[in-house]
This record gives sequence, structure tokens and C-alpha cells, in this order.
Amino acid sequence: MAVAVVGLRREREVLTVALATGRHVVLEGPPGTGKSTLLRSIAGESGRTMVFVEGNAELTPARLVGQFDPAQVLSEGYHAGAFVDGPLLTAMREGGLLYLEELNRIPEETLNVLITVLTEGEIVVPRLGHVHADKDFRLIAAMNPFDAVGTARVSQAIADRMCRVVLGYQDEPAERTITGSATGLDGRAVELAVALTRATREHRDVRMGSSVRGSIDLATMLVGLSDLRGEGMLRKETGRDAAHAALSGRIRIADGIDRTPESVIDELLDRFWPDDGEPGPETDDDTSADGQGKADGLPEPPAGFSPRSRPGRERSGRTTSRQQLSARHEGFEEVSPELGELDEQAFEALAQQDPDAAAALLADLAVATDEQLRAAARRLAGRVYLRMARIGPSRSRGTRKLGASRRLDGDLDLDRTLDAWDPAARRRPGVDDVVTRTWTAHRRAVCLLVDMSGSMQGLAVALASVAAAGVVLADDVAGGKLESSVLAFGQDVRVLQARGVRRPPQELVSELVGLRGHGTTDLAAALRAASVQLSGAVAEEKLVLLLSDCLHTSGDEPATALAGIDRLHVLVPVGGVEAEAAAAGLVARLGGTSAVVRRPADIGPALTRVLG
Repeated sequence: MAVAVVGLRREREVLTVALATGRHVVLEGPPGTGKSTLLRSIAGESGRTMVFVEGNAELTPARLVGQFDPAQVLSEGYHAGAFVDGPLLTAMREGGLLYLEELNRIPEETLNVLITVLTEGEIVVPRLGHVHADKDFRLIAAMNPFDAVGTARVSQAIADRMCRVVLGYQDEPAERTITGSATGLDGRAVELAVALTRATREHRDVRMGSSVRGSIDLATMLVGLSDLRGEGMLRKETGRDAAHAALSGRIRIADGIDRTPESVIDELLDRFWPDDGEPGPETDDDTSADGQGKADGLPEPPAGFSPRSRPGRERSGRTTSRQQLSARHEGFEEVSPELGELDEQAFEALAQQDPDAAAALLADLAVATDEQLRAAARRLAGRVYLRMARIGPSRSRGTRKLGASRRLDGDLDLDRTLDAWDPAARRRPGVDDVVTRTWTAHRRAVCLLVDMSGSMQGLAVALASVAAAGVVLADDVAGGKLESSVLAFGQDVRVLQARGVRRPPQELVSELVGLRGHGTTDLAAALRAASVQLSGAVAEEKLVLLLSDCLHTSGDEPATALAGIDRLHVLVPVGGVEAEAAAAGLVARLGGTSAVVRRPADIGPALTRVLG
């Protein structure tokens, strides 16, 4: 029986023709767009077998292709009858559809098995031989390109061998039909659930909104709570409780935005449901004056309350006047036309026209004498520099490889186990003789050292801020295999993020962009402080990434302070003959690299080479 599909007519037609003409396809779209439902419907109508595989980081080639049964091999030796087909060979032999969910979560070593299958329609399995696919075999993969946790880019070798069908969310009437069909409800509850859920996808502070599953859960929770509380009509507080439960875990706030999913939901609820009564359509009166949907502010502190400053977080006293800012930056008066004002739209327009000039201006605004402007610039910097850092280290699977192990938590490596067994001993292999193949990862610890001495201003500070954001984001992507710390230095060394202590990236960048140094530069002291941060790390490699011109003016020679550091890489902001020569001489002692970064766009590729 075919599965009912609401909407997606064009996508259905494209997928049907692709499968009929022998193409392999990847379905790409956010959660809840009907990828699985669409494929099951087409498979049901065609009568084909569908073999389902859940893609994840633990999927090995053996689990996808199949493997020999150890008991049969021990008693009968290697032969075709001892091989147990995995999902790939099952689908190939039966001419079915192999459905790989979460394609971008599968390790690259496993995906590489598919290259010959997609091109030639066959695969060579060691000790088994060639396996040819039935003419009706097709590979269908699905992936959510908007999820950044635990995913990686699919290699061009795979992408080039598949057609791509992009699915978006259905229109509002279709979502109401889906929600009503799934819940058995109709009326106001379904209308509100769909409208509120769709609004989460368009909110300016949200990176990824809720899928239609949020609508289904919200409608169900709303009606269920109303019945439980004995309410004769839908009430706003009940709607708020239901919306928090159904939607808050499904939306992702954009990087650099300091608010919670609940505050976004409350704002949207106030737009669609302004009074404590029946929800109504959105009106212009329910939006804020600036249309930007700000969350409620913090409550007023009690009388006599005085916040304590955090140790080591005092602001440098070095600031820049509006006159100095106007002289340095052509776009200053458009971005800050009045005292205390920062026009974000004007800044975005400048960033589109000249991103380097905008980045440098923002860095200098963060130390403006104008206190309100300074605070607004630091908040904006937390978002802008994080956004720039997204071009940084690619999410690579390269640090995880299959390797032989004596641990018993991987796939049995039958060949290695038998090779290590001595038949003359006249005994079966024991536990100590078993060899497995399991994922191994190269653990690294990195300390970013940022030079914030007197020579650092404008664009150089912007480069440092983007680099710090890139290192912290690389830590997230590496899934615990990269321990990061961030230090800033001039004459003294300041710990911005200690190893093992995770700070919100936007908070880290906002603090860093406001730092300015005075006087001399003690590079040796900074390197020793980095060594202290790395000393407690459990890692195969401990490296320092130094963003500096490497021209020390006090303290010991930097070359005498490299103990405890396995590798040193240097990024030289803006460049210069003397700085580049000093950097090259320093990295040569530990086999590292040095590179000049002249604009924020250079940071990403540089970090990729070091951390990728």
C-alpha cells in the first residue's frame, strides 16, 4: 500500500524519472520535509524492496557491505556461503532501493566503498570476488545540510555520481493538512500550531526553525493541556506551555545571538495571540518599533545591588574618539551617524561593499570612547566575526580512521585474527587473539596565542577575533578530539579561555575585540603560558597557533620558551618583511608553518591547513 504524500508534486516527478532512468539520488532538505515519506511512497508503488540504513559515525564498510561468518570460516574456511550480506549487497542482489539516511554523518572511509558501485554497478569484496548489481538497484541518500553537529561535507567523488533533489517545506495549507491528518484535529488549534511553527523558520534570530513535527506536537499538546485544565477555550498561558514543550528543542538560535529559544517563542506567540483569548492573525501593532523582535530585558536589580567585576576581565583604558574613528574609516559616519548610535543596516551595507573595511571599522568601534557605541559594537562583533569564522576549518572526517585494535568494541578483523593464530598450537583462538577494526582518532590540543600589543588595531584585531572564533568552532566540530584554549598577550598574558573551560563563542569574541595593549611585547612569556595550558591535555599532539608579528620587545628570546610544545604555527597579520622573517625563523624550530593573513577571508583556509 502506497504511503500518502501531501504536496511535493514536482519533487515526486523528478525522483520518479531519476529512478526510472537509472540515476542514483540524494534527497536534501531540513527535517520534516517528507524525504522518507516520499521515498516509501514511490517504493510502495513500484513494488521494490527498500533496504534502510541509518547513517552515523559508527557505520563501517563491513557493516554496510557484509562480512564472513567467523564460525563458518573457522570450521569450513572461506567460501561464498560463509559470507553474510550487508544492506548494500542485499539491495544490489535483489534490485532494491538502498536508502541511506543522514549521508553527511557517515565516515568518509565508508562512503568511499560506494564510488565503484555508483559508477560501475559492481563491487569487489576481498575473498568473495565481484558482486554485480541488479539492473533495478538504486541508491537513495538523504541528508540535512543545515545541521552542523557531527556532520561533514560529502566528497565531490560521491556528489558527482548522484542527482540532487532539494526538498523544502510544504506551503501552509499543506502543512495544515499534514498536521490535521496526523493529529485528528482541526480548527484553531491546528491553525495556530502551523502558523507559529512556520514563523520560527523566518525569524531573524533563528538559524533553523521547527519542522512540521513541531506543528503536530504543538496542536496535540495545546488541545491536551486545555482538556486537562478544564478550559472551555484556548488560553494564552496554555498555548505558551504547549509551545515551549513542542518547539523549544526544535529551533536553533543563530550564532552570536544571546537569547533563548523560549524568548523567540514568546515573541512569536505575542504576535499571533496578543490577548488572553482566542488566537488571532498577526497584526502590525504586535511587533516592536524596530521590527527586530528583541527579547524581554533583564529585571531591574534590587535596591543597593552592585555587580562585582570578574577578575581579569577589566577593560583596557585605551579608547578611540569619534573624531579619530571618522579620520580612520570612511564609512564611520554612515554606521554611527549620532552619538551612541550603531546602524546595523548601514554596517551590513558596508560589509557587502567592502568586508575588510567593515571588519576593521567594527574592531575600532569596540574601543570607542562613546560608551553606548562601544557596547553595541562588541555585541555586533560577537555575531559578525563568528559568521566570518564559519568559512574556517572544514568539517573533516580525516581524523577518524579504521585501524587494528585489541579492544573488543569494533568489527572482527577475521583475516588478522587468523593470521595471528598458530594452528600448530592445536587450540581455537582465544579472547587475547582477537583483532578488531575500530575507529581511531587523533586527539590534539591547541592553544591560540593572540598578540594584542600596541601595534594591533583595526584590521589586525578583526583578524585575531575571527581566528579565535574559528578555533573555538573547530573545537565544536571535532567532537571532543580537539581541546582548545585562547590567550591574549602584550606585556602580560591574559587567559580568555582556559583548556577544558568552554565559554560561549560570542562572549569570547566580544571580550577579545575590546582588548588593546600598551607598551612592550613579551612573546616568551606568552609561549610559556601556552605550554602551561597544554601540559594537562591528554593528546597525541600539542600545538600552538600564534597570531603575531613575532617582534618581541621584552623578556627572553622566544626560541627559549618552546618546551612542552610539539608544533608551532604562526599567522602574521597584514604581513611585513621583518615580521615574516621572524615568524619563519621561529616555526622552523618545531617544524611548523607560517602564513600571512591580510583579510578575514584568509583566516579560514589558514586554519584549515593547521587544524583540518
